[in-house]
Formats: sequence, structure tokens, C-alpha cells
Amino acid sequence: MSFRWSAQATQTTSAVALSALLLASAAKHFRTPKFYFPVVPDYLCRKDEPGSRPNGPLAVMSREEWVASSGLLEVTAAVGLLIPATRKVAADATTAMFAAFLAGHIDALRRAYGPKGSAAERRIHTVRLPLQIPLILWSWSLRK
Repeated sequence: MSFRWSAQATQTTSAVALSALLLASAAKHFRTPKFYFPVVPDYLCRKDEPGSRPNGPLAVMSREEWVASSGLLEVTAAVGLLIPATRKVAADATTAMFAAFLAGHIDALRRAYGPKGSAAERRIHTVRLPLQIPLILWSWSLRK
């Protein structure tokens, strides 16, 4: 009996691969959250120090809480991609999540090329930003 690779098998394999990537990333959110700190824009971060001014209307969580929340979103997206009945909704949500992360990557790149940025930060964020495009396209492709 021969095995024929179908479009559905390709779609399932792709969903499993993206799910694995999301789960690995989510684990890193909790193991080494500081890796993600530069990608959380300052305007989203609440300041918890006594006497500090709020950072704006979007500053509803601390940097640590944003990183943990995005890790939980990635776990949820990963599980949703593994379940055929929820794959389309999970793919839509994952695409939106990756698109939203673009703002953080752009802000990190802007800061890396600013006066306080280092050569290492410039290298890292110059690579991280364009990697979002294939991730967005990959998750979008799983909507079928």
C-alpha cells in the first residue's frame, strides 16, 4: 500500500510545525522573559515605582506582565492550531498576533538605532523584524 502526500497532510504538518515553534517561543517567554523585554514598547508598560507617572492610556500592564501574557497567547494559539476544528480561527488569531508584534519589533529597532542602542541590539533587531513577515504569511496560509 503506497502513501500519497495530500494537501491536507501538508496543512496538518505545517500547523504542527508552527505550533511547535509557538510552544518553544512560549516556553522561552517564561524561562528567559528578559529576552522579550526590548520588544515591548515603553508606551505599553505601566510604571510601578512609587511616585512615577503613568505612561499613557495603553500602559495597563508591566513589561513582565506583557511578556507573560504574550507567552500565554502563544500557548493558546499553538493548541488551537493543533485542533482541526479550531485551526482556522487559531490561524486568524496567530496572524493578528504576529502582525501586532510588528509594532514592538519596530519600536525595538528604533531604540536600537537610537543614541542608547548598541551594535549588538542593532544586529539582533535588524534580523528579528523581517522574520515577522514569513511568520505572518505562514500563519495566514493555515486558514484554509
